[in-house]
Amino acid sequence: MAKLAFGTAGIPVSTHPQTTIDGIKRVAELGLGAMEVEFVQGVYLDEEQARQVAGVARSLKVALSVHAPYFINLNAREARKIRMGQSILHRTAHIAGALDARSVVFHAGFYMGDAAEEAYQAVKRHLSEVLARLKTEGIDVTLRPEVSGRLSQFGSLEEILRLCKELPELQPAIDFAHWHARSGGFNSYAEFMAVLEQMRGELGDGALEDAHFHIAGIAYGHRGERKHLNLKESDLKYGELLKALADSRASGLAICESPNREDDALLLKAGYLGLTAAAGAG
Repeated sequence: MAKLAFGTAGIPVSTHPQTTIDGIKRVAELGLGAMEVEFVQGVYLDEEQARQVAGVARSLKVALSVHAPYFINLNAREARKIRMGQSILHRTAHIAGALDARSVVFHAGFYMGDAAEEAYQAVKRHLSEVLARLKTEGIDVTLRPEVSGRLSQFGSLEEILRLCKELPELQPAIDFAHWHARSGGFNSYAEFMAVLEQMRGELGDGALEDAHFHIAGIAYGHRGERKHLNLKESDLKYGELLKALADSRASGLAICESPNREDDALLLKAGYLGLTAAAGAG
């Protein structure tokens, strides 16, 4: 039976004290199955600390992923900034390995006024150099470029899937709220299913057998994402999304990025289990 583990983007709000280990313990207490360690402002764990965190997560059967720092731009104008972004991504992957994290989610960069194809080729070239270094060093984690929410950011659904197809060491991070905000659509069962089938068609069955999804409410305008919202305060049709995930038999992690992240993660898990239970009974 296909299975999604639902979890939080970062330490649950209700965790006291707000440490990574206590966050994992709180995730387990809540009955959730995953936590994404948010290195978005910097990689705050060293290797020894990461191994301690990994031990706690293993003992509690909480799956971990990692989100890399936001300040990566593999299409930057200055070579120094590109090298810095590559170094940040490499460092994140190194610590993710010590965490036993399954994946490193990251935003690849910005268009910087370039044509989309020009930006794509730059991102691909600079990312392939990071992948080569990780392979040489035996760092076995999956890098996942994320579908972005702003039109100024590299990362349409098509760009992310193409990048993963041409660099098969990669797998996508599909953020449904971002794609909804960026496209102005993709907010119905049929459209959610179309995204999942596009993943399968471009990357094979494995893309849905070990997937990584982000789910949240979102506020957006003509330039795309403005901010995340709680699900019930947004227009995201999350019930239809859950049905698409259940019907497609997707497995992997579903990480909630709502401001009330553990509440919405539990809401999503309950809805998903209701759907899969009904399907099993049928």
